[in-house]
Amino acid sequence: MNDQRNPGDEADAGTLRRPASVTALGIIVSVEALVMVGLVVWLGIETAVAQPEYLVTAVAILVLAAIAALFLVFVAIGTFRMQVWTRSATLVWQIFQVVAAIAAFQGIIGSPSIGWFLLVPAVLAVILLFTRASLAAARR
Repeated sequence: MNDQRNPGDEADAGTLRRPASVTALGIIVSVEALVMVGLVVWLGIETAVAQPEYLVTAVAILVLAAIAALFLVFVAIGTFRMQVWTRSATLVWQIFQVVAAIAAFQGIIGSPSIGWFLLVPAVLAVILLFTRASLAAARR
């Protein structure tokens, strides 16, 4: 008689422990989500108060930022729940952040200091995505 359970057994699903790397990744994505929510609030206030030259464009940017913030909130929640789909979503978002960081370093958007605030968490998140513990948790 074999009392050992396979990692994929339903009875084992409630006892899975979240690796520290997945927790750290969830924290990074959560902070990114909070920053995006703050950006949406700021954009909304600026759109309402500053009377932009192209209102339709400003509203479109606001809507896209709100969609991105909502996306990140769902990814953060999914990361803490160890849902596999969050790995690809997190990677895609980090690639977007690296592109924005490069643009900031070149002076296209913002300043180089903003680029560092975008680049550092993106690189950390990608590293955490591919740690051995994170990869093992994704296979469960």
